[in-house]
Amino acid sequence: MNDESLRAEVWRTVQALNRAWTTEGEPQKLRDYFHRDMVAITPTDRFRREGRDACVEGWQSFADSVTVHRWEERDEKIQLYAGGQAAVVTYNYTLSCRLGGQALAMAGRDMMFLVREDERWQVVADQFSSFPTS
Repeated sequence: MNDESLRAEVWRTVQALNRAWTTEGEPQKLRDYFHRDMVAITPTDRFRREGRDACVEGWQSFADSVTVHRWEERDEKIQLYAGGQAAVVTYNYTLSCRLGGQALAMAGRDMMFLVREDERWQVVADQFSSFPTS
């Protein structure tokens, strides 16, 4: 597979996993995309989340607390490493949702590190945050 095809495959994976927990409302599907040894640095956790179960639990908790109206990724960049067996994906996102009775609009950036294992792309690390205020 050439680099362009690999980048497209990686990006489809990221979009599919994001749809699972946002617009499809099925965050348990993340188990199919998160590596068993995944780590995540999130803006709401003081310490990193370690392992697939802890990461799925974090996304599940957020998804259970909101109603997502809109999710969008943009400005993606996919960089391949290790002969096309690893990738770093960076992109910006916007999320419109309702938390309780309050409408929220969030915008930020995400950086994922993926590896190709067992014939599929899996997220081994994720760090995301809102945009800086200045």
